Amino acid sequence: MIDLYTSPTPNGHKVSCTLEAMNLEYTAHLINLSEGEQFKPDFIKVSPNGRIPAIIDRANNDLHMFESGAIMIYLAEKTGMLMSKNPNKKAKTLEWLMFQMGGVGPMMGQANVFFRYFPEKIQPAIDRYQNESRRLFEVLDKHLEKNEWLAGEYSIADIANWCWVRTHNWSGVSIDGLNNLDRWKNAMYDQPGMKKGIKVPLPVENLLKDKNKQDEFIKNSSKIVKK
Repeated sequence: MIDLYTSPTPNGHKVSCTLEAMNLEYTAHLINLSEGEQFKPDFIKVSPNGRIPAIIDRANNDLHMFESGAIMIYLAEKTGMLMSKNPNKKAKTLEWLMFQMGGVGPMMGQANVFFRYFPEKIQPAIDRYQNESRRLFEVLDKHLEKNEWLAGEYSIADIANWCWVRTHNWSGVSIDGLNNLDRWKNAMYDQPGMKKGIKVPLPVENLLKDKNKQDEFIKNSSKIVKK
C-alpha cells in the first residue's frame, strides 16, 4: 500500500496517473495548499521542501519520497513498468522526463503565477513565460512528428509532460498549429489510468468552468504565491 499526499495540480497528477497506470494500490490524502497544509510538521517529515506530491511506500519499510519525477522513476523501477530496462531506451525516457522537470513544468508554472495568480499584471513576465512555454511545446511537436511517444515507446515521460501540456489553456499558452502535439495530447486520454488519475484527489475540470468557482480558486491560489 502506498500513501499519496497530493493536490489537484499537474505535478500531483503526474504521480496519481502513474499509480493508476501501474494499477498500484494507494490511498490519496488531500493536502490543502491554500490553507498551508504543505508547511505543517507532519507533512514536512515526508516532503522536506513542503511541496506536493509525496509518498510513503508502506510495503518498502515506509520509504518516504518527495519530488514527482523521482517518485515516477522509483515506481517505474519498482514495478518494471513504463520505463525500459534497456540502457539506451531508459536514457531516452529520462531525457524527456527531465525535459518536463527542467523546462515545461517550471515555465508553465511561472506562466500560471503571472498570468493567473499574481496580484499585479506584469506583462513582460507574462510574455516571457508564455513564450518560453510555447517554444517548448514546439520542441515537443517537432519530436512527435516522427514519434508516436516521446521516448519511442509509451513511458513515464509521456505522463509527466502530458499532465502539464493538457493544462495549456490555464497557462494562457496556445497549441494552435501544433498538430502532432495535439494528436499526442488527445491520445493520452485513452491510455490506462489517465482519466482516473487526473481526478485525484478530487476533480477540478468542472469546477474551473464555473466563473465564480474559478475566481475563488484563483483567490486561494494567490495566497500560495504570497507565502
